[in-house]
Amino acid sequence: MSITLINLIYEYFHSPQIDLLVNDDTYSMAKLLPNINFIHQFSYQKKRNYRWKQEKELLSSLFKKYDLSINLTASDRSVIYALLAGKKTISAIEKDNKKSWWKKILLTYYYYFDINKHILLNNLEPLNLLQIEHKNIQKSPEVSNKIVANIKKKLDRRGIKEFVIFHPSAQYKYKIYPQYLRDELLSFLSKLGVSIVITGTNNIIDTEIKLNLPSLPNIFDLIGETSLEEYFALSSLSQAYIGMDTLNMHIASAQNKRIFAIFGPTKLSMWAPWSNQLQVSATDDMAIQTYGNVTIFQADMPCVACGNAGCDDNHGKSDCLYNISPRLVFREIEDWYQKISS
Repeated sequence: MSITLINLIYEYFHSPQIDLLVNDDTYSMAKLLPNINFIHQFSYQKKRNYRWKQEKELLSSLFKKYDLSINLTASDRSVIYALLAGKKTISAIEKDNKKSWWKKILLTYYYYFDINKHILLNNLEPLNLLQIEHKNIQKSPEVSNKIVANIKKKLDRRGIKEFVIFHPSAQYKYKIYPQYLRDELLSFLSKLGVSIVITGTNNIIDTEIKLNLPSLPNIFDLIGETSLEEYFALSSLSQAYIGMDTLNMHIASAQNKRIFAIFGPTKLSMWAPWSNQLQVSATDDMAIQTYGNVTIFQADMPCVACGNAGCDDNHGKSDCLYNISPRLVFREIEDWYQKISS
């Protein structure tokens, strides 16, 4: 969600050196961002194993090296890194003055991180402080022609021409549509009249899904068969995205794809798919809602969306995901596909 910020900073300051500091679990994504000179990595595993060694190494490589440092989170650690790295600093901070008073004193500029505002809009706030004009558009990294060609060959070998992506997984199990409902939805989708390409990585959650996929016509399993960059290429070639609220959904929205997103407990205000067409996202909970190129499905329950990690807030079962009808989801998809096919 930071590519628009990076691109506009790069243009406004006439091609400056831009370095990143990211958590190591986001490094594969950071590598795809344009106009980046170097990527520093922070590892929580190293922090646990080596205590202060990592901090000393990072501080020695960052200290007052930059004319400007921009921090997009409000955590104490990230603010301290920003303060130590830049001669001038911009950072998100908490609205709670008990937590942020010292940040207000030390930072050159600050803005309040708003949990009721979309993450894209939060991440574009530094542009407002720098008085850089911009549109609220979510951009996608460019993928090399070689990668696109490789994906096309992979699709050709399977006889796939036009296709829709179905992404059944998420980072956490409490955000995943139950298997029996997923199977029912896939049964409907197999009769849609277009190839359905199922995507995922080779992690434990995705591998478990792969092992339990039903064998159906027009359903193609590509779980574990694409790198992140290849997935960007695959998504760019697709007609639509169907699946859970996860990174892949945001990739599709950045590429202006038709999106059918199944949401559980995640709050929409910050994490709904962004519509570049309308430069808005969803904020209110509804069983079905469509805006621009995006349709969202949620359970019609008074607790939705709670924002918890499962009903027990401990990565357990999310009852709401058991109360979204596959037939209802398919009906919306079918209506869309019939319109574009007629």
